[in-house]
Amino acid sequence: MRLNKHISETGFCSRREADELIEQGRVTLNGEVALIGMDVAEGDEVRVDGAELRARPKKKGRKHVYIALNKPVGITCTTEDSVSGNIVEFVGHEQRIFPIGRLDKDSEGLILLTSNGDIVNDILRAENKHEKEYLVGVNKTVTPEFLASMSRGVVIHGKKTLPCRTSRIAKFGFRIVLTQGLNRQIRLMSAALGYRVTELRRVRIDNIKLGALKLGQWRNLTDAELKGLLPGRTEW
Repeated sequence: MRLNKHISETGFCSRREADELIEQGRVTLNGEVALIGMDVAEGDEVRVDGAELRARPKKKGRKHVYIALNKPVGITCTTEDSVSGNIVEFVGHEQRIFPIGRLDKDSEGLILLTSNGDIVNDILRAENKHEKEYLVGVNKTVTPEFLASMSRGVVIHGKKTLPCRTSRIAKFGFRIVLTQGLNRQIRLMSAALGYRVTELRRVRIDNIKLGALKLGQWRNLTDAELKGLLPGRTEW
């Protein structure tokens, strides 16, 4: 297995980031500074900045892959190989996976990916009302009037958005919890009220939180997270 793929599969970072680490001389293979394109065999020792990388333990009993990624700005939520910076290439998973929903290229934060098409439909179905929580930075002072207008719903794409929850977290920042996922919804809602979004980060999808997951890294969902996301399911 190629070294960059091996590093990616431990969940440490993407293949692209692994190549950057290798070029910077921060990766060693069996005690020697690694080079781009090297192969890793079973039993080889790989370290980044002196810390050994260990293979991610495989979950028993699952038929599919379910992961949470902290997506950086600039990565596009598409499976199209022709799109530079597509999310599938960024993750570099050994199995064929695809994103559940989307997160704008200009936004960062939590997004789920899977190899299971059935769960995608269940999560995206509007009537299931899955909550998505975001932290948003804007170019003007967040006022009570602005928050109230956002929470009541704003007309975008010719339709009024569903009611949502909002709260002020800073002079130029607010928290918003949505149960729908229209294209560029928060940016368009803010723009309709005279605000421009300067930063947007998704921190939660239902019971799954971004937590301490570093930007650009991903992890497998736990059994508890999967059961909380779709409690009626018994097979994964």
